[in-house]
Amino acid sequence: MNLIIRNTSGQPIYDQITAQIKAMILSGELAPGDALPSMRALAKDLRISLITTKRAYEELEREGFVETVPGKGSFVAQTNTELIREENLRQIETHLSACIALAAQAGVTENELHEMLSLLCKGE
Repeated sequence: MNLIIRNTSGQPIYDQITAQIKAMILSGELAPGDALPSMRALAKDLRISLITTKRAYEELEREGFVETVPGKGSFVAQTNTELIREENLRQIETHLSACIALAAQAGVTENELHEMLSLLCKGE
C-alpha cells in the first residue's frame, strides 16, 4: 500500500492515512477482505508513531470501512453500498460547496452555475 504523508499539509497524519485508505476502498483499489498492513508495519514504513496508525485504523473501523480481527489483523470490510453512497455524497457536497464559494468570488450567478452543471452532466 502506497501512502504519502505530508508534514506540511496542516492535516493530521492519522487523518491523511484515513483519507487515503478510504479513497483506495471507494475506488476499488482495496477490495473487501483485503488485509491492511499491521499497525506496527505501517508505522515503521511511514516512520510515524504506532499511536498514529492505531488512531487511523480505529477511525476506519468506526466508519465501517475496516474490520479488525484480534490476533489476525485489519481487513477491508465487506462493501456496504449505502455507506459508500453516503461517503460519495459527502465528498460531492464538499466539492460543490467549494464551487459555490468560488462562483461567488467570481460573480457567477446561481443560474449560470445550474447551466454549467447541466452542460457538464450532459457531457457537452
